[in-house]
Order: sequence, then C-alpha cells, then structure tokens
Amino acid sequence: MHRIIAKEQLSDEVFRFVVEAPLIARERRPGQFVILQLDSDYGERIPLTIADADAEAGTITLIFQTVGKTTHLLAERQVGDEIRHILGPLGKPTHIERFGTVVCVGGGIGAAPLYPIAQAMKQAGNRLIVILGARTHGLLILEKEMQAIADELLICTDDGSYGEKGLVTEPLRRLCAGAKPDLVVAIGPPIMMKACAEVTREFNVPIVVSLNTIMVDGTGMCGGCRVTVGKETKFVCVDGPEFDGHLVDFDNMMLRMRAYKEIEEKAHQEYHCRLNPELNRLRQYENT
Repeated sequence: MHRIIAKEQLSDEVFRFVVEAPLIARERRPGQFVILQLDSDYGERIPLTIADADAEAGTITLIFQTVGKTTHLLAERQVGDEIRHILGPLGKPTHIERFGTVVCVGGGIGAAPLYPIAQAMKQAGNRLIVILGARTHGLLILEKEMQAIADELLICTDDGSYGEKGLVTEPLRRLCAGAKPDLVVAIGPPIMMKACAEVTREFNVPIVVSLNTIMVDGTGMCGGCRVTVGKETKFVCVDGPEFDGHLVDFDNMMLRMRAYKEIEEKAHQEYHCRLNPELNRLRQYENT
C-alpha cells in the first residue's frame, strides 16, 4: 500500500499526487515510470511517469490527466487514502550529458515527464530552452517550475489564450533554423511528437521522444507496448520509453493505441453516468 501524502489540482483535468514509495524514490532516475493499479487484481494497470521524487522523504510525485475511468477514480482519492499497487521504477533512464543547447518540448500533460529530464539536462551544464504547449491557458502546467530552471521559456496555446498562438512546432522550427540546438527532447501526444520529429529531421537535429503506449505488465512479456523503431520491434516498457524520434513509426503506434478505444470509452461513459444518477435515470426513461 502507498499512502497519498499530498494532492493538488493543477488544472481542470490535471492532478499532482505525492505518494509514499520509499524504494522507488531511492532508485528512480529521470525518464523512468511506474505502473499503478488502484484496487483488485483485475483492475486496470496504467503507466505514469515519475515527475519528481524525494529520496529522503521516501516519496514520488505523479502528475496525471483524467482521460479515462481509472484516472478519474485516481483523482477521487484524497490525502491519507492508499493506492494498492505501484510497480517501478521501470524503463531505461534518460541519457544525460552536456550536449550544449538542449530544447525540451512538452505538450499538455507531457510537461510532467519532461520536467525531471529538463532538470537533469540543466544540472549537466546544458543551455536549456523549454517550449510548453497546451490547447488553452487553463491546461498549461508546470510553467513556474520550468521558468525556474530554463534559460529561455517559450509558451504556445492552440487558441491563443496565453503565450504564442499556435503549435509547439512553430517556435521549434525557428530555433532549428537559427543557431541549431544540439538535442531536442519532445514529450506529449503522439501526433505532436511525430510533428516535432519531422521538423528536426528537416534540419538534421537529433530528437529523443518518450512514448506512452498501452502497457500491462511492464516487463516486456505481454507485448502490449510493442512499437516499430528503425524497422525493428521494440517494447516501450523495457527498451524505452525513450527512442530516437526519427526512427519511430508513429502511424503504426497510433493505430495500435486505438485498439481498446471502444472499451475505454464505454468504461469512461459508465463512470460519468455513475456520478450523475439523475442523468442516468433520464436516459433510461428515454429508452423506454
């Protein structure tokens, strides 16, 4: 059991939990993740990146967005409640060294796994440029934290409600066209990472992406997280989660991620119906 020490709502859909997990806190490295299971042996297992950790306090920080049934159930937990199973740290840590200038690009909830990587890149002596993007200002997270470590912080919103109106690829393209960065790290929705990879390919700038695929056991046994990288089959949980963005077959990955979409949407809808019995009653009445 892992007790929730602190809970904070960062936006309408994003939550930050600090959770007791002393062994994971001691061993984790930037880029690694955990697999979390809330209740029974048959509950859904979801991968979440470790956004931060305090080895002395024995805690890890998890930041997640409520996108389905399990993340909504997790968001209902309060300080003092427990999470039954947390497995980790899993995956290979980020390769950190002094590259020169590193551009870290975070889209939406991707800012959470990006933060410890950006911290480590800065501590290694790199000039750090951070690009944060979100659909709208209310969904932007970790701006203050990134501001505190970045030499330059650029912000984009799709609707122009804050920062530059547009996608993260636009400032990334300007940076690549100028004094080219030595490395780009991009984390966010698959379509965003694919677009960043195409921009950096055009300017021959190396890029690392962190993939968040369907995952069950976290040991490479189930094959759920299988991706194609450089025409080879890789497993995100043991070979990743980070890969050369120029070699990832994003189209195949996005196709595989839609495999359980219908089941996930049904569970999500049932969760919301449970929260609104009156609406549920009306829907049943309409169907009679």
